[in-house]
Amino acid sequence: MRYLPHTEEDITTMLDAIGVSDVDALFDPIPARHRLRKPLDLEPALDEVSLMDHLSDLAGKNDGSRALSFLGAGMYDHHIPPAVDQLLLRSEFYTSYTPYQAEVSQGTLQSIFEFQSLVCELFGMEVSNASMYDGASATAEAVLMARRITGRTHCVLSAGLHPEYAEVVRTYLRGIDGEPHVEVAPLGPDGRTDLGAVERSVQDATAALVVGYPNFLGCVEELGALREATAAKGSQLITATAEPYALSVIKSPGELKADIAVGEGQALAVPPQFGGPGVGLLACRSEHVRQMPGRLVGETVDTDGQRGFVLTLSTREQHIRREKATSNICTNHGLIALAFTIRLSMLGRSGFEQVGKLCLSKAEYLKKRIAETAGFSVVTTAPTFNEFAVRRAEGRAAPLLASLAARGVLAGVDLGRFDPARDQEFLVAVTEKHSRQDLDRLVVALAEA
Repeated sequence: MRYLPHTEEDITTMLDAIGVSDVDALFDPIPARHRLRKPLDLEPALDEVSLMDHLSDLAGKNDGSRALSFLGAGMYDHHIPPAVDQLLLRSEFYTSYTPYQAEVSQGTLQSIFEFQSLVCELFGMEVSNASMYDGASATAEAVLMARRITGRTHCVLSAGLHPEYAEVVRTYLRGIDGEPHVEVAPLGPDGRTDLGAVERSVQDATAALVVGYPNFLGCVEELGALREATAAKGSQLITATAEPYALSVIKSPGELKADIAVGEGQALAVPPQFGGPGVGLLACRSEHVRQMPGRLVGETVDTDGQRGFVLTLSTREQHIRREKATSNICTNHGLIALAFTIRLSMLGRSGFEQVGKLCLSKAEYLKKRIAETAGFSVVTTAPTFNEFAVRRAEGRAAPLLASLAARGVLAGVDLGRFDPARDQEFLVAVTEKHSRQDLDRLVVALAEA
């Protein structure tokens, strides 16, 4: 990218204004013998990701504290260009809060409208809200939404749903029902939700089946078959996507007939920062819009025919009768939603797909290398995107991960934290930021350990 944005026409206009024939004439006062007559001897230019990594490496030499990270499990370290932060720093964005007087907040409303449009395209859905707090709250709100749509209370959660998302769902429902009507469908041997178990669990009283897409072990679920199982009982199919880049290479939930799609937008907005902040994504089919939580921004024209934006729907207790409210979430994560919108707009469709293909190819390379390493195996056989589970042949994963962390390699997330039966397993996440050398370094570290 050029740092000087002037076109040839701009330059010609400026030179004419000051009466100079060309740019070189501006340097006539400098004696010719002091001018450089050849290109500077510089190394080839680096792309932005590589340049930032290089600068971080140089900075890390001060204390050697920079670790090579393969952490994921719901928070992913993708490249966020500095341009995103610079645009967020504009005063009209970082000082705005929420459009209580909606019509005078046209800039805020437009940014939300663009966010909604991108979320709809990402999920293949018809309508999206202005955002939730994070992926977990979006999942819980989707379950409440399915209960309102169906008038039912029973809910089936896939064992592949992020454990923290599942716990938030239970917490929400416990506040309504006391002991929530929640059943868990186990995973099959390949790492995907067991279809037979789903068919047995989904009943006439089931409001929704909730599955991770991809799931917590990184596996891509067979949404088509799961959709048939829920449709047979009139239940809603809810997908939860913690890694939005996965939707660059797999079919969208909407294309596979999901009813409600939720997710976490952090990977496209901000780096991981001690677990947050995030931005919850929620989209659905248009017939369910009245049951959607939060607010919805729409586009219209004013009395003069000028394009404008309005709060089309805001079914929350501050705006309507409390008993009619669909949610008590009284705002949206506007700044993070804006970062998500800026980053996705900068990528465009082709850039989004390119990053996704890089993540997929690098993860497949690492998966193959680890499977060939003595003492380690890949847990699942189902297709994955950029994250997969690894099993240590002997001993728990936690001591191994601690040992590698002390050597500057954060090899993954201990699955024993979430399920004691998986204490020999850990999750490994790969993004476009990892080089071949990074991947090989992990393999060598595992082999040596």
